[in-house]
Amino acid sequence: MKINASLVAAISLIGTSTTVTALPFFAFDKLSKDCTTTVTTSGHQHKRAIAVEYVYETVLVDNKGNTVTQANQQTAITTTVPTSTLQPVNAIEDVSFKASTIANTPTTIPTAAGEPTTVQEQIQNQEQTTSTTQQIQTTSTEQAVQIPTTTSTAQASTADASSSASSSSNSGSYYGDLSSFSGPTSEFQDGTIRCSQFPSGQGVISVDWLNEGGWSGVENTDTSTGGSCAEGSYCSYACQPGMSKTQWPSDQPSDGRSVGGLLCQNGYLYRSNTDSNYLCEWGVDAAIVVSELSQDVAICRTDYPGTENMVIPTFVTAGNSLPLTVVDQDTYYSWQGMKTSAQYYVNNAGVSVQDGCIWGDSGSGVGNWAPLNFGAGSTGGISYLSLIPNPNNGSPLNFNVKIVAADDQSTVNGECYYENGSFSGGSDGCTVAVTSGRAKFVLYN
Repeated sequence: MKINASLVAAISLIGTSTTVTALPFFAFDKLSKDCTTTVTTSGHQHKRAIAVEYVYETVLVDNKGNTVTQANQQTAITTTVPTSTLQPVNAIEDVSFKASTIANTPTTIPTAAGEPTTVQEQIQNQEQTTSTTQQIQTTSTEQAVQIPTTTSTAQASTADASSSASSSSNSGSYYGDLSSFSGPTSEFQDGTIRCSQFPSGQGVISVDWLNEGGWSGVENTDTSTGGSCAEGSYCSYACQPGMSKTQWPSDQPSDGRSVGGLLCQNGYLYRSNTDSNYLCEWGVDAAIVVSELSQDVAICRTDYPGTENMVIPTFVTAGNSLPLTVVDQDTYYSWQGMKTSAQYYVNNAGVSVQDGCIWGDSGSGVGNWAPLNFGAGSTGGISYLSLIPNPNNGSPLNFNVKIVAADDQSTVNGECYYENGSFSGGSDGCTVAVTSGRAKFVLYN
């Protein structure tokens, strides 16, 4: 959607002229109390999930706030929010994030599921409410720790040796082997690494604490999740901070689940997306996380498309910084034709990766029960970054966060901070738009 330079895109509820935000109504499916399956069907959600449906509308106003025109098209989206200790439902991931109104900026930030738009939310189970949401996006520029490693390019006859070397070279590293926004350079070779081996290197990192052979998630042919990377399974993997995996099949399940990762076929690993020769790709260079704390912080991205477990680490040590992956929504995975972005769960300072980047227990305060969410995505050349409350946890984080321009050459529209458990934009959180340069998520006391 193109907006004339003389116009400003405003966030408003459908049917009103007031720019507002509202928290969506979350309804539990009472029929799911005894369900333990990993499949979502129409009108039924697992007991581990909450279903929310979003409807988007764009309203254009002039620089005095007068309505100029209103988009005719609305986009309905269903998303799932994890709520228990079972494996998360695979539904739409982070298509949009709730955000407060961004005031006193040169350009008001658009909101959207695929394009900048305004939002009305309609809830399943015959209950409805409305809410404005803000799509978010981000990227990063800081350099990651360099740990040299290689990806096997051997032929099937030497697969065992090459894949063993590949598997061991980067095991246990949270940071990967590539300098930020450099590489990868070695292409992945189909059919050369056994499914029992993990292809570390070229941005791929192992998440050993899950005890799944380094994989971030395994989706089996019977729709169950977990276990070893077995025949017919899609075996998902994590990439180093600033990067995203490239592998998922274009033919996705019709029941709303998402599937991602390498395919185990005839005992060997194959790309499920042959349009990419590499397993990881860099996001948009628009965001970094900067710590001013004396303790480490585990920030955990959901594995999407895939199991949606919050296991992909951005582990920021005390006083240091790392890139935050901001996906390019115009080219990244889309769910049922709608663009998706990245979501992160932010643990309290002092929580380790092994304890925080997991599917947590109810009330544990870690993983999907962490106090705060980050959102990040980019579309149309603008990156949207958000701080979002986690409805699973009403307790405040043990530190503060603000999103500000990384330097004098960067332009960040809007104000967004989280201090002492409260958001600058109200209870729904807040969002900024990065129109040039990059922003930084500052962690401070």
